[in-house]
Amino acid sequence: MQAELVETGVLKGALEALLFVASESLSIDALVKLTGASHVEVAEALQALTEEYATRGIVVREIAGGYRFASAPAAREFVEAYLLPAKTNLSAPAMETLAIIAYLQPATKGEIEAVRGVNVDSVVSTLLDRRFILEAGRRETVGRPVEYRTTPEFLESFGLRSLGELPPVDLDQVTTDLPLAMPVELKGDQPLS
Repeated sequence: MQAELVETGVLKGALEALLFVASESLSIDALVKLTGASHVEVAEALQALTEEYATRGIVVREIAGGYRFASAPAAREFVEAYLLPAKTNLSAPAMETLAIIAYLQPATKGEIEAVRGVNVDSVVSTLLDRRFILEAGRRETVGRPVEYRTTPEFLESFGLRSLGELPPVDLDQVTTDLPLAMPVELKGDQPLS
């Protein structure tokens, strides 16, 4: 890209317009392809936009592997009052199911049900409707069950850049730290605690 386009602010204006009209976050690679600018020029222009919008009602956020405009945290209660749909929260079963999919993905309904111990048809349907998960193909096993993965909307809704930002789970630690409700009697009348 010609240096005067960067210096005159044309690139910054183009990025601002693209972030405004985009329905999803745009990666630097996508912005480079759309503007014809170099990676360095796009990164510098994004940094300038981020600084300009830092004190406004909307901000530039890096999320789900790209950049997009979002409402500022200080304006949250006002935006929620306007946009709040009838049901904004996920139920505990939906959150459990979403967590299982996020950590095991790709996961089948059978795998989710094995962890939760209950049928998950309704919950999976809700998560699909809200676009937190999607069908990611079929497992190459008997019955060819559908596999589910999380979506960029999941990352965005939970404020994550990638799945790598999920907190670590140590299943061995979780299961070994659970106390027994009653001592178990072993042979020789030695209690196990």
